[in-house]
Amino acid sequence: MNLRHLLTLPLISLLLLAWLVLSTASCARQDQNTPSTAGNVLHLFNWNNYIASQTIERFQELCNCKLAQDYYSDNEEMLAKLAAGATGYDLIVPTGNAMDTLIRQGALKPLDKSLLPNLKNINPAYLDTAFDPGNKYSVPYAYTITLLGFNQEKIKELGLPTDTWAIIFEPEYLERIKGRVTVLDSQRELMAAALKYLGYSVNDTDEAHWKEAADLIVRAKPYWAAFSNTSYVKELAIGNLWVAQGYSNDMFQAALDARKTAREFTITYSSPKEGAVLALDSMVLHRSGNRPDLAHQFINFMLDGKNSADLTNLIGSGNPNTNAMQYVRPEIGSNKAIFPDPELLSRLEMLRDLDRRQRRLLSRLWTEIKLR
Repeated sequence: MNLRHLLTLPLISLLLLAWLVLSTASCARQDQNTPSTAGNVLHLFNWNNYIASQTIERFQELCNCKLAQDYYSDNEEMLAKLAAGATGYDLIVPTGNAMDTLIRQGALKPLDKSLLPNLKNINPAYLDTAFDPGNKYSVPYAYTITLLGFNQEKIKELGLPTDTWAIIFEPEYLERIKGRVTVLDSQRELMAAALKYLGYSVNDTDEAHWKEAADLIVRAKPYWAAFSNTSYVKELAIGNLWVAQGYSNDMFQAALDARKTAREFTITYSSPKEGAVLALDSMVLHRSGNRPDLAHQFINFMLDGKNSADLTNLIGSGNPNTNAMQYVRPEIGSNKAIFPDPELLSRLEMLRDLDRRQRRLLSRLWTEIKLR
């Protein structure tokens, strides 16, 4: 609108136009001065369903920021995405053996522990690990234990043991549950169970021992219904499976689902007496992240017992935070399969990364196992 048109407008119209201009300018000034989460974003690369919604809401309110998440289903997928060029992540939550790789690649930023006063809440048993001595890069977040899940009534009826890997490896037991048992579709996890059953470490790399473990797996394979990383949760809960090798948080979910749907059986789980894998997930700062300030704030926030307990109460994950135990539901906190006592903890091991030659050998053995 030019000046000539303005002069032809009635006075009331001119006053209205002036008011609109001033109001718009005022709103613009308010928008500039009002706190906003725009650009104040913490980028988290995380496992799916690995933080409770109420925890996210509390953190966003605390920092007046937004927590943006991308997800991965396993460590291999996470490492592959990063190797393919994925960037901009302030925080990642890798498992110990993936930490080995990330540290070796120089992909992580060291922590500033002066910004993490709540680090004192972590149980020392989960600090100073082989993959990060002195916790230069990592802060424990949560853990899972690889164990055995059962249809309690069916296994009791059959008189089978529930405290040993023998139930998934020995034909004398497998004959009675043929087609009703699954094992993890994971090279490292299944080999770890076989190695433990044979009396070796999960990190044993002796080729003769690996061959012995592979032969044990091949002997048992005809009795298994499937290699499965996810479907066993549902199949246990509805009664199609009687035994499954799986993760503690998955077994927690299967037991919960069976109760919620009023099944006529109970899903229970136990850690084998021979020992098993403990997978510790930790919070780390990726070198491509732009907000190490928010990342440290988030880590310290998650080290608060109440915030840490949210995840355990949500999915039944193990919790390395001693301050969290007062907030964990009693039926979870008292479960030894999730919170092992010192004697059981001494029989659990964290997987270490393999070198290139070892990975090639394991891949070859795994291919043979799948084909035979």
